[in-house]
Amino acid sequence: MDIKEIQNLIKFVAKSGASEVKLEMEDVKITIRTGSGKTETTIVQAAPMQGLPQMPAQQHAPSAPVAVAEQVAAPVSDNDDSKFITIKSPIIGTFYRKPSPDKPNFVEVGTEVKVGDTVCVIEAMKLFNEIESEISGKIVKVLVDDSSPVEFDQPLFLVDPS
Repeated sequence: MDIKEIQNLIKFVAKSGASEVKLEMEDVKITIRTGSGKTETTIVQAAPMQGLPQMPAQQHAPSAPVAVAEQVAAPVSDNDDSKFITIKSPIIGTFYRKPSPDKPNFVEVGTEVKVGDTVCVIEAMKLFNEIESEISGKIVKVLVDDSSPVEFDQPLFLVDPS
């Protein structure tokens, strides 16, 4: 099983809404847990033991950031999809613009990228995954701050394909 197949499996699990999937093959064992599902489950289980007054506050806290993230992400996609192409995160993790602290950024605004060029790395479970451009063009905007957590399918860069 190669990295592309694993990334596609992660995408599928994230879209399905499942909180955990285990896959065992002859030489590979993979367990995929979605972070949001696990956290919400823990909060919901803990709330009934402590009493009902705390449960609504705990349920609203995780929901509010999700709603805000959707409101922020949707306008960027709607406004810029007509002329720019978005490079999105294929996995959940921590976004880094450079390969190491003492190295320069992979790309800057104005950098020309080709298909297969590394644009960033995303750390997930102590592994650094190089994210490659699937399109050719010029980087118009970097949408995520360095060392920030990113979600699956979150926009990372806007690229002008012309």
